[in-house]
Amino acid sequence: QVQLVESGGGLVQAGDSLRLSCAASGRTFSGNAVGWFRQAPGKEREFVAAIGWSGRTTNYADSVKGRFTISRDNAKNEVYLQIDSLKIDDTAVYYCASPVYLRTNRPPVVSEAYWGQGTQVTVSS
Repeated sequence: QVQLVESGGGLVQAGDSLRLSCAASGRTFSGNAVGWFRQAPGKEREFVAAIGWSGRTTNYADSVKGRFTISRDNAKNEVYLQIDSLKIDDTAVYYCASPVYLRTNRPPVVSEAYWGQGTQVTVSS
């Protein structure tokens, strides 16, 4: 079993940047794709970004392309989500999940994924 812990969230202003981290323990990320998802108040959870096990393959939701960057450091067993030019609509709890199965132009399959507890990102004007 793997435990995932997200960190890096907080209260920021529109236009700021944040880097979220997802750390794995109990079992490594190695060999597994990892995804980031978010859930805003009153909304369903939505896909944000995913990265393949080597880091060479990445997928993004159309709504975040150009502002969000997913990366990973397998030596540290961590995956990151860099968020630039934050918008009020980015306010949500952000979750990481693994393993996920990447699909072209579609959100990844998460049926076998472990999830973290989430980190809150709140963007103010």
